[in-house]
Amino acid sequence: MIHNDVLRRLRYALAINDTAAISIFKLVNYDMEIGYLHAVMKREGEEGYLPCRDKIIALFLDGLIIKNRGRQEGQEPQELGPKERLSNNEVLRKIRIAMSYKDEDMIAVLKLADFRMSKGELSAFFRKPDHRNFKPAGDQVVRNLLQGMVKKYRPDSTGAGRSAQTSLKKPTASAPGANKPKEIKPKEITPKNGKPKESKPHTNKQGVMASPSKKVESAASQNVNDESQKGKKQTNTSVWGELPAKKR
Repeated sequence: MIHNDVLRRLRYALAINDTAAISIFKLVNYDMEIGYLHAVMKREGEEGYLPCRDKIIALFLDGLIIKNRGRQEGQEPQELGPKERLSNNEVLRKIRIAMSYKDEDMIAVLKLADFRMSKGELSAFFRKPDHRNFKPAGDQVVRNLLQGMVKKYRPDSTGAGRSAQTSLKKPTASAPGANKPKEIKPKEITPKNGKPKESKPHTNKQGVMASPSKKVESAASQNVNDESQKGKKQTNTSVWGELPAKKR
């Protein structure tokens, strides 16, 4: 299996960002450059893609073992030589050690990817190459193990591999006034015809605008005149005094 895919899928399954990946390489005394890390995280055919060497994926897996299980005294990880290759069997073995998987755990993880395997078939991958029951692991086994790890550790995820190469991002600052509560304006009530009702000023008969105080004065004077008119109708007076009422 292409080591770029192993590195990308494993980082995605375990949510290992750039900062954490570089720290894992430092555990095996390797200074990983961020530019090269991004290049090996790309897919084949993409601009800037570089193949992930066997040495790089072996160092990453060894660093992951130290990170998860601690460093064992007297046992330092050995770097692969220029012509040495890391087989799929070695990839499975290092992942198994790093994640502290037993046979049952690996079978359960493979089952999450709808890949069935017996305990006997799995144990054949971890035999020594000169053992009669040794069996080389194919790309399908490694791919399904990584896919099962994605489903195990990131059950809500729908994709695999691409977002693992993103580094830690600082939270973006919100624009000034973004958290300011919005001013709520009262709604204007409009009649059914859709036009707002305009209030017209009060005018008298001559068309002159009257203030509220003048309205009260005019109403009072009108009442006085009405009372005086009633008094005139009830009494019949003259300049000599009140006249007697006429007999019918």
